[in-house]
Amino acid sequence: MSAIRLLVLGAVRRHGRTHGYQVRNDLEDWGAHEWSNAKPGSIYHALKTMAKQGLLIAHDVAPSEAGGPPRTEYELTAEGEAEYFRLLREALSSHDQKVDVLTAGVGFLVDLPRAEAVALLERRVEALRAWREEIRRHWTPSEGEDWGHIGEIMGMWVHTAESGEAWSLGLIGRLRAGAYVMAGEEPEEGRESGPSGA
Repeated sequence: MSAIRLLVLGAVRRHGRTHGYQVRNDLEDWGAHEWSNAKPGSIYHALKTMAKQGLLIAHDVAPSEAGGPPRTEYELTAEGEAEYFRLLREALSSHDQKVDVLTAGVGFLVDLPRAEAVALLERRVEALRAWREEIRRHWTPSEGEDWGHIGEIMGMWVHTAESGEAWSLGLIGRLRAGAYVMAGEEPEEGRESGPSGA
């Protein structure tokens, strides 16, 4: 799974209808160009590709003030909305996502109802625990066997599983305690919503 699809669909969804430059600005404001493949060229390519795939509707609007071609604005189709939520749910529940995909998922976490977000993260915790046990079963040297530096790989994987589990459980606890304004909830004073106050 690529983070760029989730990021672009989520950014368009936040605005309802928007142009590529605004999507690019949003993602740069969120620092996505630092932790993902959300570079200007990939953003515009993703917009055009997803429009061809029927996930976005492309609207040509007034010509550019600089004299270029008409600016294109995008909005999600019903298929695009479904794909956005599929990618978001997968990003939060899978234990083996790349860090940019998980980061994108956390960035749009508030688009889900609280109970669903918690359930997805709990599924992630279960998968991380199963992965850790799988590592220990198959990647632990037998008694008297020395894997040398290759044994460090097992240690790194176990550490990654354990730290991912600890972080996920912390977020679950914060969500259960009422952190953030989630989908379907009314904002309360002092409680954060999503990026750009969305």
